[in-house]
Amino acid sequence: MAPDSDEATTSTNTELDERKIAQVPKSRSRTSSQVSGVQVSNPHRQYPLTSYQGSYENRPEKRLKEVAVDIPLNNMKQWLVKCAEALSENKIVDFEALVEKARGVVSITGEPIQRLGAYIIEGLVARHESSGTNIYRALKCRAPESNELLSYMRILYDICPYFKFGYMAANGAIAEALRNENRIHIIDFQIAQGTQWITLIQALAARPGGPPHVRITGIDDPVSEYARGENLQLVGKMLYEMSKKFNIPLEFNALSVYGPNVTRDMLDIRPDEALAVNFTLQLHHTPDESVDVNNPRDGLLRMVKGLSPKVTTLVEHESNSNTTPFLTRFVETLDYYSAMFESIDATLARDSKERISVEQHCLAKDIVNMIACEGKERVERYELLGKWRSRLTMAGFKPYPLSSYVNSVIRTLLACYSDKYTLAEKDGAMLLGWKNRSLISASAWH
Repeated sequence: MAPDSDEATTSTNTELDERKIAQVPKSRSRTSSQVSGVQVSNPHRQYPLTSYQGSYENRPEKRLKEVAVDIPLNNMKQWLVKCAEALSENKIVDFEALVEKARGVVSITGEPIQRLGAYIIEGLVARHESSGTNIYRALKCRAPESNELLSYMRILYDICPYFKFGYMAANGAIAEALRNENRIHIIDFQIAQGTQWITLIQALAARPGGPPHVRITGIDDPVSEYARGENLQLVGKMLYEMSKKFNIPLEFNALSVYGPNVTRDMLDIRPDEALAVNFTLQLHHTPDESVDVNNPRDGLLRMVKGLSPKVTTLVEHESNSNTTPFLTRFVETLDYYSAMFESIDATLARDSKERISVEQHCLAKDIVNMIACEGKERVERYELLGKWRSRLTMAGFKPYPLSSYVNSVIRTLLACYSDKYTLAEKDGAMLLGWKNRSLISASAWH
């Protein structure tokens, strides 16, 4: 998801405040994952992601009578859990009957739980048919053209401030840690469109003593290149244009490789540069010890620590869906995305074509993957801040507390949105969420 617009010529009040965050005082007190979806011609009907059809010899209504269900249908959350329980217990007759009934209730223009339920049901069906991996890959290949996709990502970024302010917190930490450095190297392990760095570049260019020399190494895996429709050179072009506009020396190095395969030799580490490493909504895609005995997730952190960065920033989903059993993971996914869909509902109308497109192209694929896939094919593996803290500590990192100035500015900006958005500070890190549910964590390390 894109943290900022590519247009740097106009400035909103929020953008001005973002630059203020990057220009932190000397005293201390970057959606997902690649996105895709399905095409919708009539948003008032339910369009399955799969081609599933229930195999019934009798009418579904008759099968439903044989299923002992003591929960009202209007309580969709419990109904969806009932579907997952039936599947996990291999009660296929019950499962198919429950799913058939649920299909008549879910709607991509309905209540948040009805909209989420449409994707949840398809994930369950894909799991039942062992087609989760195929569906996940098919969704990635149905991504819209790059310009259209980027538009959806920006909309999600604008309507979900927990993403936006997570990136802002990371930029603020980098600006503060490198505030006295004349040569800066930023390694971004998921550069995406590169627009996270626009406001940071503007802030660095405005330094009273003159701008530093900035080098950005942008890493993106070959699959995500397809989602953009172009390669990393487009990102480099945009950043070079920014550097000319604001008269700041900038060098961009593109690295198209999977994060776990990155080595020190690929990064051209130079002794005269202060190094910052950025992980925004990327590290959860790296397999851990539960998937690969070599534990690429912790191995990548150890490699980064060996580079001796002055600061390493981490922005991640605040959810526990990595190693938990299916049913526990299902309930957690349901709870997490229920809060997210509710927050979207507070900003965009239910019949909004923009909202429908954002949810289909930016969220559906991840939901299907977490529910339908297992093993190496399940790439959406979220972990809580506490677990990331443990991993980073074992890799040799120490917390680098986010400044109270950055937190106060973000808290002020957050008040411009719904009062249901939350910000909590925990052990030097930041948790952003909706109501009583944290959705995004932002932290810095050194």
